Amino acid sequence: MQLRTQRRRHQRGILAVEFAIVLSVLLLLLFGLMAVAQGLYAFNTVQEVSRRAAAAAAKTDFNDAAALQQIRQSAVFRSNPGVLAFAAPISDAHVRIDYLSISRAADGSLSLLPMALLPATPAANRVACAADPYDTQCVQFVRVRLCDVADAVSCQPVTLDSIFPWVQLNITLTTATTIVKTDGLGYVASPL
Repeated sequence: MQLRTQRRRHQRGILAVEFAIVLSVLLLLLFGLMAVAQGLYAFNTVQEVSRRAAAAAAKTDFNDAAALQQIRQSAVFRSNPGVLAFAAPISDAHVRIDYLSISRAADGSLSLLPMALLPATPAANRVACAADPYDTQCVQFVRVRLCDVADAVSCQPVTLDSIFPWVQLNITLTTATTIVKTDGLGYVASPL
């Protein structure tokens, strides 16, 4: 009788150890899968963020800083400054909007160039583009990228923060570039 009691206690101890090992492996797998799912979500979402911002910026006056800030916030699905849900550290500050002109080289090849100096108004842009579509003062395209805020010159990709600090995957996101043709840039025709 005493021998059976000792065996049962021994079996319960083995069961507890086996359960702890299996549970820890399962939890590790679960947390790993959730971190990978977060990475996939972030990869898909940053492309949507750049697409939304580019579409809105093509229709907005480039001189209206408040409207451009609202575009950045709206692109990351927010109504105020902040971080994109489940994709930290991506925020409205990471959304970079550039205006591009078309340059024609002597051999006839075309290239997109970021504009250092924008026209005074969307109306001035229309006049410049009507006169010469290859003028350096003619905004033809809007480019939106998601760039690391630490680098203001070049566009370095952002590293995603894991939702679980103890599961570090160091996922570097793409810059998610979207280029769209301008759609008036907020130009409003004056009534005659």
